[in-house]
Amino acid sequence: MENDSLNTDTTETAPEIAMPTPEQLGISVISGPEGGMPALTVGDTFEFPVTVSWSVQGSALLVVPAGSANAKGLTQVGLSQESARSVKDGAEVASIKFTYKIVAQDTGNLNIPAMRFEIPTQVGRPLDLRSESVAVRVNEPFNPLPIAVGALVAVCVLVAGLWRIRRRAAAKEAALAKNEAQEELRAQMMVLKHRVNSADSREWLLELENVCKGYVARHFGMSSDDGTNGSVNLDAMVKGGRLEGWESLVEEFAHARYGGGKRDGFENRETWKAAMRLMGIEEEE
Repeated sequence: MENDSLNTDTTETAPEIAMPTPEQLGISVISGPEGGMPALTVGDTFEFPVTVSWSVQGSALLVVPAGSANAKGLTQVGLSQESARSVKDGAEVASIKFTYKIVAQDTGNLNIPAMRFEIPTQVGRPLDLRSESVAVRVNEPFNPLPIAVGALVAVCVLVAGLWRIRRRAAAKEAALAKNEAQEELRAQMMVLKHRVNSADSREWLLELENVCKGYVARHFGMSSDDGTNGSVNLDAMVKGGRLEGWESLVEEFAHARYGGGKRDGFENRETWKAAMRLMGIEEEE
């Protein structure tokens, strides 16, 4: 009987460690611009800030975005972050400001979803943070018809000159759009870099594949307006000789889709570096 008692004791498991709440750790999440969201027009691209702050007290936190701002009528097209420190009520406060770039693609009363963030911990489970959902009003575009009728005669006189001006402006806009797209691509890749050790390997690789598809769609002038890049077939383009040097990277994406499996963070970092090189992106100093 004594042996049975001993055997029973050795099979007991330690109680699960209760995770503290963000409030208990003095972590706060503030979403939306000061003064509230302005009214928008369909097609507008706007910035939506989410700030995570905490009392420093000699500590540093890694805050990793774990979701997107995609919702009905809203599509996320970029993400950047900025760290800062300040003094409030005699205590030093650290903060990270995440700025989501969003396109309004539908009209009506829409909602920017609650953004989710993860803070890695020593117990193996991340601390989960969530911002509040924020309402936004998106209106129909302004109808310029009454003004256009009154200005029709003057416009006809100026057509030739405007055509030349528009050609120059279009060329300049195309160059700016290319630079902006490159910056957005760099921002997406930097988010993936920060998640290289904490994210699920298969999910991380599929997210990297989608970023690469977006780059290929823009590079070859393919349509990717729906945000899914579903029309881009990297396998077919590699076999057709249109993506020279992408063979190994595309094989890793295929393995993630059909095989999967746990990978070390080192392997993901090397994959990330290969993708940066193939897309011609230089990491900022």
